[in-house]
Amino acid sequence: LSSFISVNGKEIEIALEAELAQKIQDPMIVDDDDVGKNASNDKFIWMEGKPATGGGGRGWAEFIINLPESGTYALWGHVTAWDGNSDSFWVTWQPADPNEDAQVTKNVQFRWGVAGGPVWHWDRINHWLDAGTFDREWKFKEKGETLLRIAVREDAAMLDAIFVT
Repeated sequence: LSSFISVNGKEIEIALEAELAQKIQDPMIVDDDDVGKNASNDKFIWMEGKPATGGGGRGWAEFIINLPESGTYALWGHVTAWDGNSDSFWVTWQPADPNEDAQVTKNVQFRWGVAGGPVWHWDRINHWLDAGTFDREWKFKEKGETLLRIAVREDAAMLDAIFVT
């Protein structure tokens, strides 16, 4: 999996390797350590740390995604989440979301609660609200360039790839 775009009628699918982000801000890093073995291309991104420690709050990856059509989109992440203290990111996708630094505001609208599991699995990006977890969708009024930011919320949550549907 590197990067591809498929447009079949109205069905749009875009796949991106996480380590190919246009910008990765420390302490989020690209890694090929055995802790993330079996990642596609043997690489993934994360804020290095031990599971169960929480922490995080700094570092992010930004992806420029050119949408071929206006419309409603969903995101999936190929992730590993060790436990309840290593299982979340902040996610904003502009221009559908406001220009807000979720790491600063801690706005739960942008909190992605990753489904737990110590092996790579696909998880739809959601709103992890205090009252429950709900799948997210983004509405774009125009086709063209968008900016997806996936930011560290907790150490040791790992991201291998992103799938746009």
